[in-house]
Amino acid sequence: MPLLDLPGGDRLWYEVVGEGPPLLLVPGLAGVSDFFAPHLRPLARHFRLILHDHRGCGRSSLARIDYSVEQMAGDVVALLDHLGIDRAHLLGHSTGGAIGQTLAIDRPERIDRLILCATWTAADGWFRLLFQNRREILEGLGPGAYARVSALFLNAPFWVRLHPEIAAVSEEEARRRIRDPEILLRRIKAILAFDRRAELHRIRAPTLVMGARDDMVTPAYFSEELGRAIPGAETVILPDGGHFFPVAREASFRRHVLRFLGADAIGQ
Repeated sequence: MPLLDLPGGDRLWYEVVGEGPPLLLVPGLAGVSDFFAPHLRPLARHFRLILHDHRGCGRSSLARIDYSVEQMAGDVVALLDHLGIDRAHLLGHSTGGAIGQTLAIDRPERIDRLILCATWTAADGWFRLLFQNRREILEGLGPGAYARVSALFLNAPFWVRLHPEIAAVSEEEARRRIRDPEILLRRIKAILAFDRRAELHRIRAPTLVMGARDDMVTPAYFSEELGRAIPGAETVILPDGGHFFPVAREASFRRHVLRFLGADAIGQ
């Protein structure tokens, strides 16, 4: 199991799959690379996929540090350095998209093409209220209630109807996923503090912004704002799929990703 030693003693779990141009797949708030599992085999035909579990999540160190999106972006740079990769495409979902914005602004030499999925510009009234309630549920009712309620926000209604088990998480399973609730609370604080709106015009990487019209976590207006603010960005809004549209609308999502990355980028 590959682990990257970070300054201070924490460790970052990572995995490299496939051959071709490097493509970072950066997950959201849950921080676990398993989110991209449905896409690994198809994408690995064209790319060298670089995945990791965020610090504080999954198989990485459960560190009670002061989290920030900039810190998360720094961990991604450390992973690229460790792998000897100077420049890579980046596909970031939700918090992974905030990481992608940060790297494209602060470390533009490291990002080739940028795909921002179901992400946001800065916390507004809706975003703050949503996460305030999710935070209160986690603190007051525990990981089980948090996971079950979150499933209703993260997934489109049609997807929950087809897969009711995703909204029926047991307390045991929830505690396995959220081993240290304090870390999750600190990560929520970090995403609520994120705001790089004033610098989005500095992004020069070719950028695809993707959202879903029925996303209740990062509503489509966030994607539309990003598309307007990033020079030359392309914006695609799927008609449905919820916040987890890369799973619910797997084929459409991947088709847009491959199209945007282009024949030259995938070696065809």
